[in-house]
Amino acid sequence: MSEDLPRRSRIPDGSSASGVDCPRGGVLAPQPYACPVSTTSAPGDTVIQPSAAEAVRIGVLAVQGDVREHLAALTALGAEAITVRRPAEVELVDGLVIPGGESTVMDKLVRAFELREPLLRRIAEGMPAYGSCAGMIMLADRIVDARPDQQTLGGLDVTVRRNAFGRQVDSFEQDLEYAWSDPSDKDTVHAVFIRAPWVEEAGPGVQVLARVSEGAAAGRIVAVRQGNLMATSFHPEVGGDRRIHAEFVSIVRAHRLQQSGASQSPEREDTA
Repeated sequence: MSEDLPRRSRIPDGSSASGVDCPRGGVLAPQPYACPVSTTSAPGDTVIQPSAAEAVRIGVLAVQGDVREHLAALTALGAEAITVRRPAEVELVDGLVIPGGESTVMDKLVRAFELREPLLRRIAEGMPAYGSCAGMIMLADRIVDARPDQQTLGGLDVTVRRNAFGRQVDSFEQDLEYAWSDPSDKDTVHAVFIRAPWVEEAGPGVQVLARVSEGAAAGRIVAVRQGNLMATSFHPEVGGDRRIHAEFVSIVRAHRLQQSGASQSPEREDTA
């Protein structure tokens, strides 16, 4: 895959200028290189209606990847889901989803659209972020096999390997044990791996949420969390299982409530 920025400003429905498949349908994004997107949930979805205290706005970085599927999952869970393509939109969200795609191209697009600096600042300030597949790479502090000029947003104290499981033809699905936030939940998650990375090393402050359960890659780390940052090697948006997104929405809501409480707390006066 070429590492040069594509020159086309419009792309056909269902395709990506970077060579990574986009979801079919939706509205063509009004900017170069982005995939067709839609902010509506899928037909038949039951949309959760949150209370005013639980209302959150979550952005999906809309330069590449399964943008529509992530938007639909977030909307079904009661979040206000919007696309993030411009620096000003970074300031509007309580949390951010970084979808899959091709990490080197995504890095270049983030820089080309002047999103890098505001994203770095918001993540450093504690904004929750969830990355799937290439999104995991974007949130990693270190990449084993990075291109010479490749940059990440960082925040997760992990070392990842790009395309660790092989090429597109090596894509696979597997049920994984997952460390849900509710310890009593022992359900597995059905994981879809498409040219996926894995975590080579995780720092001491990183919680390992899931590992490959069988095969040559058994034991490899494929889901992690550190504070408000969360990442998976696999694509939960593909199979329609909303639970990974629900975990992230809970993180965003907890952070929003914490921020609201802090802003409303009266300042204490020092006493002698």
